[in-house]
Amino acid sequence: MGNGLSEQPGLFSNGSFFQSFHIAILGLDSAGKTTVLYRLQFNEFVNTVPTRGFNAEKVKVSLGGRRTVTFHFWDVGGQEKLRPLWKSYTRRTDGIVFVVDSVDAERMEEAKTELHKIAKTSENQGVPVLVVANKQDLRNSLGLAEIEKLLALKELGPATPWHLQATCAIIGDGLREGLDRLHDMILKRRRALRQQSKKR
Repeated sequence: MGNGLSEQPGLFSNGSFFQSFHIAILGLDSAGKTTVLYRLQFNEFVNTVPTRGFNAEKVKVSLGGRRTVTFHFWDVGGQEKLRPLWKSYTRRTDGIVFVVDSVDAERMEEAKTELHKIAKTSENQGVPVLVVANKQDLRNSLGLAEIEKLLALKELGPATPWHLQATCAIIGDGLREGLDRLHDMILKRRRALRQQSKKR
């Protein structure tokens, strides 16, 4: 666990159609990024400690239509001193999972700044973003409409496809639905890039 690459059957395995995607999991510290990663990998809650660097895991996921998709997840620490490193992990990434703590209203502005900074870098233009609104099981969590507004998701621009997903990483609620949407956005982008290259 942590700073190594391991392969696990993970949640939703078995299927015949194989694809592989590189995904960066980002967000402020204590948002639940590592909990999301290990819920997907082991299909159970794993007690985690703050990530001081990164965790890298290869997880096979079975999506609809008997597709088995392999996600190479890079879960990068969210402490302020580590955030400049995010660009290194998003270079040539297929998608970004940005995790926010739905209870931490005070840090939504900070989360918005970091999300927009990473999504709008030239290397990440057009890279699909799945925003995981974590901790939705807690009574004082913000609703999706409020989170969308606070993060100014519509200001990411038409070039950046995004989806906001309510989740509870501890029990796994919403994670599969979110990955399904991210996978669809990635495939749509790949098709568009292929068509562009054919026109040249």
